[in-house]
Amino acid sequence: MAELRGRQIAALFPGQGSHAVGMGADLAAAVPVAAAVYAEAEATLPGLRRLIEQGPLEDLTLTANQQPALVAASVAAYRAWQAHTGLTPAFAAGHSLGEYSALVAAGALALPDALRLTRERGERMQAAVPVGAGAMSAVMGDAQAVQEVCAGIEGVQPANYNAPTQTVISGTAAGVAEAAAALKERGLRVIPLKVSAPFHCPLMQPAREGLQPVLEATAFAAPAFPVYANVTAQPYAGPQQMPALLAEQITAPVRWVETVQALASAGAEVFIEFGPGSVLAGLVKKILPGADVLNVAAPGDLPDMQGEQQ
Repeated sequence: MAELRGRQIAALFPGQGSHAVGMGADLAAAVPVAAAVYAEAEATLPGLRRLIEQGPLEDLTLTANQQPALVAASVAAYRAWQAHTGLTPAFAAGHSLGEYSALVAAGALALPDALRLTRERGERMQAAVPVGAGAMSAVMGDAQAVQEVCAGIEGVQPANYNAPTQTVISGTAAGVAEAAAALKERGLRVIPLKVSAPFHCPLMQPAREGLQPVLEATAFAAPAFPVYANVTAQPYAGPQQMPALLAEQITAPVRWVETVQALASAGAEVFIEFGPGSVLAGLVKKILPGADVLNVAAPGDLPDMQGEQQ
């Protein structure tokens, strides 16, 4: 991929909501390293590959299935791209569960461990709050206004700082409803999200406490390139930080705007989203207008499979 050589690449990995039945199946059929990822996923979590490739969608959408499935699809896309370009990114980051994919890409976390962790993460997050007790909404408008409103209402907080004018709030159903009404009074647009639980808020504390010892018992290694953590919007200082920050991430906001800005300040020149969908690519364009952004999810996204020169 001639236009990327010599440029600083930031590898990005999506979180929940980017899934689709069949994601990565054509890539696995065409590229051996991608097929190997799906085979490893199946060996680790039997039935996962069939669910990814054949559905049904309602089962794939379940948090406990969707999280490891997205890790498999994202890592498969990344390894296929790396095998076909010979390139290595300068940095990596993932949105929420995508942080696990980023750590796998950087060699800091083994793929089977990431699959098992995200399966348990999903199960614990789903079980933390009774269905209907929590809610999430996307707010279109000034993030400062969102912070001010949430600060005055019990049971709600900003969960995802996705773009300068897109913030997701999360918490109790009552708290989110009260915040939504107050935000609408300020002229902001509020869109309820169809989610199975209120993620990235204190209601997820049981999931955080349950996953913490599992993370502490997992082997992490020094990453081959900097991986930016959602909690700090800065690179991990080393593997010793990973269990604590991944646990904290469950209840803390995803600081995506700051993360993308930090990547740009560190020298990132091209942002590549690996895996299904283009949510992160779209957010980068909102955060950094004019940024070079690419997606890799299918064989046609790999340069030499289009007949282009390497």
